[in-house]
Amino acid sequence: MGELFRSEEMTLAQLFLQSEAAYCCVSELGELGMVQFRDLNPDVNVFQRKFVNEVRRCEEMDRKLRFVEKEIKKASIPTVDTGENPEVPFPRDMIDLEATFEKLENELKEINTNQEALKKNFLELTELKHILRRTQQFFDEMEDPNLLEESSALMEGSEGGRGAPLRLGFVAGVISRERIPTFERMLWRVCRGNVFLRKAEIEDPLEDPTTGDQVHKSVFIIFFQGDQLKNRVKKICEGFRASLYPCPETPQERKEMLAGVNSRIDDLQMVLNQTEDHRQRVLQAASKTMRVWFIKVRKMKAIYHTLNLCNIDVTQKCLIAEVWCPVSDLDSIQFALRRGTERSGSTVPSILNRMQTKQTPPTFNKTNKFTSGFQNIVDAYGIGNYREINPAPYTIITFPFLFAVMFGDMGHGVLMTCAALYLVIRESRLLAQKSDNEMFNMVFAGRYIVLLMGIFSIYTGVIYNDCFSKSLNMFGSGWSVRPMFGPKGANWTKEIGENAVLQLDPAVPGVFNGPYPLGIDPIWNLATNKLTFLNSFKMKMSVILGVIHMLFGVTLSLFNHLYFKKPLNIFLGFIPEIVFMSSLFGYLVLLVFYKWTAYDAFTSKDAPSLLIHFINMCLFNYNDPSNKPLYRGQMGIQVLLVLIALACVPCMLIVKTMVLRRQHLWKKHLGTAKFGGVRVGNGPTEDEAGIMDHDQLSQHSEEGDEHAEEEPFNFGDVAVHQAIHTIEYCLGCISNTASYLRLWALSLAHAQLSEVLWSMVMHLGLSSRSGGGFFGLSIIFAAFATLTVAILLVMEGLSAFLHALRLHWVEFQNKFYTGQGFKFIPFSFESILEGRFDE
Repeated sequence: MGELFRSEEMTLAQLFLQSEAAYCCVSELGELGMVQFRDLNPDVNVFQRKFVNEVRRCEEMDRKLRFVEKEIKKASIPTVDTGENPEVPFPRDMIDLEATFEKLENELKEINTNQEALKKNFLELTELKHILRRTQQFFDEMEDPNLLEESSALMEGSEGGRGAPLRLGFVAGVISRERIPTFERMLWRVCRGNVFLRKAEIEDPLEDPTTGDQVHKSVFIIFFQGDQLKNRVKKICEGFRASLYPCPETPQERKEMLAGVNSRIDDLQMVLNQTEDHRQRVLQAASKTMRVWFIKVRKMKAIYHTLNLCNIDVTQKCLIAEVWCPVSDLDSIQFALRRGTERSGSTVPSILNRMQTKQTPPTFNKTNKFTSGFQNIVDAYGIGNYREINPAPYTIITFPFLFAVMFGDMGHGVLMTCAALYLVIRESRLLAQKSDNEMFNMVFAGRYIVLLMGIFSIYTGVIYNDCFSKSLNMFGSGWSVRPMFGPKGANWTKEIGENAVLQLDPAVPGVFNGPYPLGIDPIWNLATNKLTFLNSFKMKMSVILGVIHMLFGVTLSLFNHLYFKKPLNIFLGFIPEIVFMSSLFGYLVLLVFYKWTAYDAFTSKDAPSLLIHFINMCLFNYNDPSNKPLYRGQMGIQVLLVLIALACVPCMLIVKTMVLRRQHLWKKHLGTAKFGGVRVGNGPTEDEAGIMDHDQLSQHSEEGDEHAEEEPFNFGDVAVHQAIHTIEYCLGCISNTASYLRLWALSLAHAQLSEVLWSMVMHLGLSSRSGGGFFGLSIIFAAFATLTVAILLVMEGLSAFLHALRLHWVEFQNKFYTGQGFKFIPFSFESILEGRFDE
């Protein structure tokens, strides 16, 4: 249970793996996912490591599988995911896998090549078919006397008006439809109007055999005279990527060619269908085992990549690895090594040897599906130092609670809770779907956070008595307003509703009968001084919660100092900090509670302002006649508290720095000096120092700087660092306390937005008295529900979430959490296959 509140105890271990068993042992460790391998060959080039060839072979197999997967997706064939987690294949099985993938890739490439050639041939025959049909239509149209006269006049005019008989040549082809206008202009300009162009669109789109896209094309025929124009026309057609086809001049030849083309198209279509059926069968067979193949290949690649991190001894019979692992999992790691050795058939057991090191271990916090979301919130600020207090267990309660203080609404809390419950109840099915929507995945990962935020929002909504901006009269009101309006028996509901100014004053006799059993009295929802009352309540509540939260954070720093055995940080760090905050802001909280209990409804008008009291306390100003004292002897107590708080500042700023310097000199000179053979000083003698071990010396030394033994002591750096820390803490106490007022501000904003939305949208539908009011109310309720979800749940919820995040990161965690460690990233097949970490 203790490991829940701080990171796991880690150790550096050395593994001695026999060469024939290393592969299987690393495989078992990858399935276990509890060790982080260190690179023992940092200076060795990647291409010079021992298992680089095996890694390349795995990458080549991975490439082939990606090619097959791409073909499967292109064919819209679903990949079967049975959830199976196959074992890592043995190294000798790599040859069989390579042969299988090579055969599959070559077969698919051959099918694709043949299919592309067939489709290209099919496209050419189809285009030729359309050309023959359209060309016949063009020639039939040209037999029209008017068109024939027009074309003859065009050609005769271009030849200078000579009346010699013309013999026209022509070319026919197919061109993309969007290129027709430019193509026509280019022909006109280059040939100077000496050509005659006819075109017609092909209704059905044609498939491009290279890309598989559907393209729209048009058939054209160009008439010209002479070889010179013929060459120009062909060059222009080549430039516009138009496909030219031979077209007979006589109708009979065109008819015979068209019949032959249709016959070839039918035969080709049959061959294409058979080729596609064969391709589908190959891809469907591959899709059933594609996921298993991917897992096997990527596991093998990860193992060989990990083996490249190990050292090989001089005998080439043993691999040496260094790993970080949790101490609590050493037995599981030993058992995994034993399984790997047995699976490989080796007779020599693998050895795990714990090592002593001064290197800082990685930080590892064990989580489950409930705590992982809160741990991610903490880790987003910074990975904790090794064995530092972990804020996540406390964040589980404080984070949703502070969110709910800003979001307090029963109705909105119920909606949020229902949405989170849906994600929690159906989490297995939603996990199996593996959605690619990043926003949904982020919300799904924090489903338990959202669930707690909704539950706490329901609780704070009950305290605020706020449900969609309306109050619930659950226990009856504690106010009696009859004396305010008239005699007994009058219609009080009508009079209250018609009264434009309803102010609640508990000082009026007979009006206030006692406090409401739970939360805010519902009658405040009708009062005009509602905001005045709620603002005072929520502002004081924010300060109280903020000071308690910060004091709790400072208290947690004590456990860090005790664990790391830093007594100086306790006496000159924790104690001055807690006393400084308690003397000023803890006293302010006590004044709030005292004022609530010392003044009643009749004397509250004479109660002094706590804000003015606190300011005068810090300024030692007690001559203000408008601000009466709250209790007898207040001046002496407040002066004493301020002096105590001021005395804490030099303790943190100067005293700690001087003690650190004295301890450094004491360690350096052993605290003794001899003048004339007489020992001066109260430090140990040289003989005593010689027999004192390191632990005894460290008890007298300050270990605030973890590298004090390795790094030289710099008084200037220590003084500046301590000055920055002291100033930041003292000023931070003021700014952080003020920062908690966001609890009040966002709670007010949420309540007001909810009230405005109700009055401007829902109130319109409820106030309608016409016959079609039901249909109007349905439309208005749909708009109200949409705006409630979009603005009050999503936007306001996100705003409150971010402010709660800031209160934890800045105001709470900076009191005890350093967050400068590095995360424990174990070698785990599960993480690699999910793509969470780079290999």
